Amino acid sequence: MRCTFKVSIVGVGKVGATAAYALLTEGTVTDLVLVAHDVAKSSGEKDDLEQSLPFLQNTNITLTDDYTQVAGSEVTIISAGAAQEPGEDRLSLLKKNVALFSEIIPKIKAANPNGLILVVTNPVDILTYHCYQLAEFRQGQVFGSGTLLDTARFRKELSKLFNVNPRSIHAYILGEHGDSSFPLLSTANIGGQPLQSFPEYDEEKVQIAYQNSKNAAYKIIQTKGATYYAIATVINSIVQSIYKDAKTVLPVSVPLQNHHMQSNVSLSVPCIVGANGVERVLTTAFSETEQQQFTHSAEVLREAYKNATQ
Repeated sequence: MRCTFKVSIVGVGKVGATAAYALLTEGTVTDLVLVAHDVAKSSGEKDDLEQSLPFLQNTNITLTDDYTQVAGSEVTIISAGAAQEPGEDRLSLLKKNVALFSEIIPKIKAANPNGLILVVTNPVDILTYHCYQLAEFRQGQVFGSGTLLDTARFRKELSKLFNVNPRSIHAYILGEHGDSSFPLLSTANIGGQPLQSFPEYDEEKVQIAYQNSKNAAYKIIQTKGATYYAIATVINSIVQSIYKDAKTVLPVSVPLQNHHMQSNVSLSVPCIVGANGVERVLTTAFSETEQQQFTHSAEVLREAYKNATQ
């Protein structure tokens, strides 16, 4: 294991602060840098986090507005940006957050050229792709949280239908982290047994499970204003895969080059994530319908990015 493990979080709103807490409770981060637009406003978050440390592994926490402080970070998590409002889809955040990333990504790259960047800010797929347009990153160095949370939500919904632990269900949500996502059902299985072979399988109920998972964030935002617990857990899971060099297969958002006939766009596909970031993009078999859905998702995101950057 590593003697030191430095992580930076850019953006200390609800997602960033909750992610910081999740990382502290894991006990693997030795140095945590919180980069805030308003340091005075975020000082309470730092104080609150520090006061948990007597019960946890000691971590050096720095609060700053100076991007040079991210130097030496193994991972820089970007959660900064405009938040999704009730009734607003993720793509409507695009222009505001593209402009923000155009400002902060070159600073992060200059301060920490070899560190990994995990994009969480929405729309995560387009912003992940935008990072590669702003600076020269190696393949797999920058990736987005993508549909990992969507996949977890879907597996939880399926676990109710099949009465089995969600960790034993191998089914992905792929494509956009948003309305053009789709469930990969052709290869979905429980213990190697195809989902469709179970007596509980019902196409309509499975589609309802997908819709419930796709709309889960909208429901939460409508009731409590924002989602942050589950995405913080997702962030922690990804960071731990990097820390442990776990080589975990996760559906994260990466720029694609001739992957299922799609290029010049970032979408979520199953990837091997380890100490070097995304170390391999897996080519999962698609049905004809799934290929059409994947193509549609790519077209939606390419068009949105084009409109946002014109």
